[in-house]
Amino acid sequence: METNILSILEPKIQHVKSDRGEIYLVGPINLPVNLEEETFLFRWYCWLLCKEELDRLESIIEKLSSGNLAEMQQSSVLVYGDFEHAEEAYVRMHSICHTGDIFGSKRCDCGYQLHQSMKMIADKGAGALFYLANHEGRGIGLFSKAMAYLLQEQGYDTVDANLNLGFVDDSRNYGDAIRVLGMLRTKPVKLITNNPKKLTALREAGLHVTDRIPLWGDVSAYNEKYLQTKINRSGHMGSGCPEQ
Repeated sequence: METNILSILEPKIQHVKSDRGEIYLVGPINLPVNLEEETFLFRWYCWLLCKEELDRLESIIEKLSSGNLAEMQQSSVLVYGDFEHAEEAYVRMHSICHTGDIFGSKRCDCGYQLHQSMKMIADKGAGALFYLANHEGRGIGLFSKAMAYLLQEQGYDTVDANLNLGFVDDSRNYGDAIRVLGMLRTKPVKLITNNPKKLTALREAGLHVTDRIPLWGDVSAYNEKYLQTKINRSGHMGSGCPEQ
């Protein structure tokens, strides 16, 4: 491989140990993002989990080119401002939602939460949004989520739909994202979430979370039952939540 290619890529790839393998983090890459007709410059990172440790950049590239990574989902993180050094910074652990984030579905509030948390981070001046690609449907995957939607159309709520398909209510794991967060920032953070499980995961990993920032909104006839289920059965919390 050409020396100049290696010199461009090598400083941009970091290695993070995981209990499930080896994490390779690439970035930062400048990513201008349009939010409410204003452009904000984020810095984008993406990470890949490998089973074995690769000691040379050439080995990493060979590994990528020999596998069909287009069929594997990789997570990433958008970083805004001086995330490493800022005294205060927001963090959002956002689970991928193909229907809500991409198609703008109103069956959930995920698309709203994605864009609103990005705007909150930009307005704060420092923060990071983790986009967790293996969390679709609370960890059951897109195809299983589609089947769960069919059950929901017959009256099952989100929790019972997952349980009746043989899954637990929520199988998401935040370990790798937490390791990447620890590489990017060691100072305390404020977590944008209504989900106490996310808060617990960060704190049990030893991260200093000083506050929780609630994120409710975009309530409609299409997602009212879904939001009530989050509160009544999944324990979601926060001021500004829908009427119970």
